[in-house]
Amino acid sequence: MRVALLSREYPPEVYGGAGVHVEYLARELAHLTTVDVHCFGAARPDLGAAPSVYAYQPWDRLAGPAPHLAALRTVSVDLAIAADLQTADVSHSHTWYANFAGHLGKLLYGVPHVATVHSLEPMRPWKAEQLGGGYELSMFCERTSLEAADAVVAVSGAVRDDILRCYPAIAPERVKVVHNGIDPVEWHPDRATTALERHGVDPDAPTVIFVGRVTRQKGISHLLDAALHLDPSVQIVLRAGSPDTPEMAQELARQVEQVRAERGNLVWIEEMLDRWEVIQLLTHSEVFCCPSIYEPLGLVNLEAMACETAVVASAVGGIPEVVDDGTTGVLVPFEPRSATDSAPADPAGYAADLAAAIQGLLDDPVRRAAMGAAGRQRVIEHFSWTAIAHQILDIYADVVAARG
Repeated sequence: MRVALLSREYPPEVYGGAGVHVEYLARELAHLTTVDVHCFGAARPDLGAAPSVYAYQPWDRLAGPAPHLAALRTVSVDLAIAADLQTADVSHSHTWYANFAGHLGKLLYGVPHVATVHSLEPMRPWKAEQLGGGYELSMFCERTSLEAADAVVAVSGAVRDDILRCYPAIAPERVKVVHNGIDPVEWHPDRATTALERHGVDPDAPTVIFVGRVTRQKGISHLLDAALHLDPSVQIVLRAGSPDTPEMAQELARQVEQVRAERGNLVWIEEMLDRWEVIQLLTHSEVFCCPSIYEPLGLVNLEAMACETAVVASAVGGIPEVVDDGTTGVLVPFEPRSATDSAPADPAGYAADLAAAIQGLLDDPVRRAAMGAAGRQRVIEHFSWTAIAHQILDIYADVVAARG
């Protein structure tokens, strides 16, 4: 079977959980079948090993700063990818950025299309801020592709529920749940301090770390509000970059300066880091905080758990399927404003609850250590990429057989 994996992200151009997912899934599937990766961006170096990688650039005529042009550039890449799918037995797209390419490949060549949902556009209304009218185009691409896909893969049970609610035209039996995974051999505790020294992080201070993109979804502002409730001796480390918009970057910068002025002890790392650096930073942190207001699964929680770091996270989306509340971390109750507005109904109360959960773990090193050990064991037992690749391969076999 020849599988075409379709993704905006692929190494070395990876900025989010979906890109990490595709990287590891491609590697594992390549042990089981023939895999071609079709991704966005610059040509990838030929490393002489599976999978084969093909990269595509958007149309030059769509260059420009207008927000909607970003969505049009995405569609232009999808058109180019779709043209190259004629030799595939099945295509597997990831996120709305690549879903439409899989849909077009099905229309053009009859190639069965499997689509993995890492997040849903209707669940992220703040993207209108980023894309302008392009947000409507992104929702069109996602809805059209998912409704016509031969199978839809949800990365959590919570995401499956969201899919069926947002897109009732999709038959429930077509939506399968396959969790994200992690490689516990690569992600493991690393007691070295090179990364901490490089980025000005004090290895001796009690540390709370956040790792993620600068986007409304990740809830960074709520962690910064919570920081004002923590003792000033607690070091806050933000590995936060790739802002959705310049305005969001400026907004975060203002809040960071406010927190520094009121309590100090905050390190903000804006650049993307090598994996080993993130591993060292996670290993040396007492608590990893995931204050997301929307999170289909939360791969970064698995990364923290693999490094034996206790987690404090909001109880949203698929996070409760990853973080075992009271065993591998603490889940903070979260009430959104409404079904269409994911912002917290009581921002001040949510920030205070985050702070209380964080402080509780900082004050209890025995419990914290037990959670760290339990978290790594949970990763090893339930989230291996080898098992996930076999589940995905079974889905491919089913849709190919159904198409005859």
